[in-house]
Amino acid sequence: MTADDLTEIEAQIITFLCDWHHDDKASLHQLIGIVSYILKTTVNIGDDLLLAEKRHGHEQMCPSNQKKESYTVNVSSYLKRTAEIQPYKRAVVYPAGRDNYGRVAYSHLTFLQLDRESDCLAHGLEKAGINRGIRTILMVKPSLEFFIIIFALFKTGAVPVIVDPGMGIRRMVDCFKEGRPYAFIGIPAAHVLRTLYPKFFNTVSTWITVGRRWIWKGFTLNQIRQVPWKPYAAAKTHRDDTAAILFTTGSTGPAKGVVYTHENFDAQLRHIKSHLGISADEIDLSTFPLFALFWPALGITSVIPDMDPTKPARVNPKKIIEAILNQGVTSMFASPALLNRVGKYGKQKGIKLPSLKRVISAGAPVSASVIEQFASMLCKDAEIHTPYGATEAVPVISISSNEILSETRRLSKQGYGICIGRPINDLEIRIIKISDDPINKWSNDLVVEDCEIGEITVKGDLVTRQYFERPSADALAKIKDDDTVWHRMGDLGWIDSKGRIWFCGRKSHRVTTKNRILFTIPCEAIFNNHSKVFRSALVGIGSPPDQKPVICIELEHGKKEYKKKKIKKELFELAQQNELTKSIKTILFHNSFPVDIRHNSKIFREKLAVWAEKKLN
Repeated sequence: MTADDLTEIEAQIITFLCDWHHDDKASLHQLIGIVSYILKTTVNIGDDLLLAEKRHGHEQMCPSNQKKESYTVNVSSYLKRTAEIQPYKRAVVYPAGRDNYGRVAYSHLTFLQLDRESDCLAHGLEKAGINRGIRTILMVKPSLEFFIIIFALFKTGAVPVIVDPGMGIRRMVDCFKEGRPYAFIGIPAAHVLRTLYPKFFNTVSTWITVGRRWIWKGFTLNQIRQVPWKPYAAAKTHRDDTAAILFTTGSTGPAKGVVYTHENFDAQLRHIKSHLGISADEIDLSTFPLFALFWPALGITSVIPDMDPTKPARVNPKKIIEAILNQGVTSMFASPALLNRVGKYGKQKGIKLPSLKRVISAGAPVSASVIEQFASMLCKDAEIHTPYGATEAVPVISISSNEILSETRRLSKQGYGICIGRPINDLEIRIIKISDDPINKWSNDLVVEDCEIGEITVKGDLVTRQYFERPSADALAKIKDDDTVWHRMGDLGWIDSKGRIWFCGRKSHRVTTKNRILFTIPCEAIFNNHSKVFRSALVGIGSPPDQKPVICIELEHGKKEYKKKKIKKELFELAQQNELTKSIKTILFHNSFPVDIRHNSKIFREKLAVWAEKKLN
């Protein structure tokens, strides 16, 4: 290994850790020194490794001997079917680079290519010991290889373990350790991460590098890929077999591994296609990698944008608009932060997106102003959908921009909450009494009256049934109902006379005083009506039922110094005019709320509550 090789590794480490840990480069030099020492004192390992054909010892995620053959389902079958019907249609399009004139050069895979490439890899994965039931960490950036790998894993019946890197490195590796994986597939920078945190990966015995392997053990993707192509018979997984483990972001608590079965994925595909009226001739721009997996399975072309999916709030709007116009994109998934950034730029520049007829925005509440701003770029018949759900059950409720802008927006400003719409298809939604305790068995006595605020629960075929080895979390989130379960969303809301659900905030964020319970979203809406308020957050000081309600205010940025004394007086006047906020007697100004990295809109109210208590004391 040469000195140039080491320099290149160090550069990759710095870039990787800054991107994934969101820290400044200077603070990482100590870590770089440690890794440099490891690299310089490690003997170079040759590339001529033999493939390990032994099977890993592992438990089956579900007792398949109790299932009938007629119930076999494998989500990779959707890809196989599309490859037979439309073999030469583009499945995935990727921006590979730019030419001398700055124009984007795109690479792509047709459905036939994607199916065959994933077959070739599935053969290799199986010989390397990654087969049915093997939990496999996947740390690969959005790319053609990402799609090949994920479908190859589904074909073998392996179980991808996927964690959102936006949660930060330490929390991410904690999730990987909890998932007890047997295999690891990742880009070189991801393998650097596992050398920094080796104890978090001590259950892994098969390592695969996507790209160039440096000094660590294992195979490369090229080494295990089996050519020439020959068909791969997908594992006959059953509907209750585990298909993947997806970790929640853990924004209001510890991240948990959500167990997705093949039936869950199958149901998601059917509900999304039916609810959105998506046809196979559409082209989608997916700015969130996991959501992008739906489209090839539905025969829809998926365009990968030129962006860092972990930082949507910093996306270059020109590149997003460029991809839409270049590829004739008809449908687009975008987080609220990305929608706001692109919409703001597009409205300022007077840009129109004539091909785009559908926008899906989820992951955090989307304000009406952000929707209206982005809608200025769309044609008259195009709509923005804001589906509601969680990692455990998504999508379950939805509403479109027309209804928001014409009706519910006005009511939200008055403290009704945020209208998230009506249940999707045949999914069942019930509002139950607020409780922080486990509920062992479903009873209709749990359900509150219409217009009463309670906890949102959902039942249906796309609802996941359990967390990975978290029985205590299962007890708090799942309610048994014969052979099905209701999932408690952990969100509060109510149902109006039109059957629409209104979101009122997280259950854990409610403020319980001696006289009443205050809910975050309705109360904050009153203060957000002030022209100089960027956002507000209700927190409780002390313990229920004797909490003191405090409203934290973040003012609009980029303007001259505000006269906070005058603004506070005006805010108190607003509060006194509404029954919801009359009891709030404390207002604190905060320069910049702590928010999630990915969406830049989920407020960490727990952190604000600690800050507010210190401020008052």
